[in-house]
Amino acid sequence: MSDFIVGLTGGVASGKSEITRRFEALGIAVADADIAARDAVAAGSTGLAEVVAEFGTGVLAEGGELDRVAMRKRVFADDSARRRLEAIVHPRVRATLRAACTSATGPYAVAAIPLLAEGGGRAAYPWLDRILVIDVPAAVQHARLLQRDGIDGALADRMIAAQATRQQRLAIADDVIVNDGPVGALDAHVAALDRRYRSLAL
Repeated sequence: MSDFIVGLTGGVASGKSEITRRFEALGIAVADADIAARDAVAAGSTGLAEVVAEFGTGVLAEGGELDRVAMRKRVFADDSARRRLEAIVHPRVRATLRAACTSATGPYAVAAIPLLAEGGGRAAYPWLDRILVIDVPAAVQHARLLQRDGIDGALADRMIAAQATRQQRLAIADDVIVNDGPVGALDAHVAALDRRYRSLAL
């Protein structure tokens, strides 16, 4: 059972996946908010039933599952709709992450929460012992999005602008990895934090 839980967050294209893979390679369990969010509204779930009750059957695909593309477009264009969807999904995600982390074996566990700053920070996740922010300049995020997703610059700008600012994320950080260099440099950063967290978890 892991009594020490680290929340890991960062903006889009900051390198969160590269870093969580390194923690996993060191034997640390990682609970992923993106996976928990998908499970929260999976076909047949109470979460999906609530979404349909709130938004109507038009949000469903032919197979009865959530039409994620249509839902994303809807909430991206309507802040009220986004907040209503988050009120259904976020409590389920928090409960799933906490259960996964506390039941994990190992000295500590990591909860990967991309929208930690946007979703209420420490107030929404009082059970996090540390918050690790993966920080990257907006210009680097922009370049990575163009390369990774094959999108245009205007969409990349909108994706970055839709999230918390660097300053907002750094304001909730206990630990920071600045990921603006070569991928190989991450190994030493993660190894140092792993030693720190193992010590703090004792």
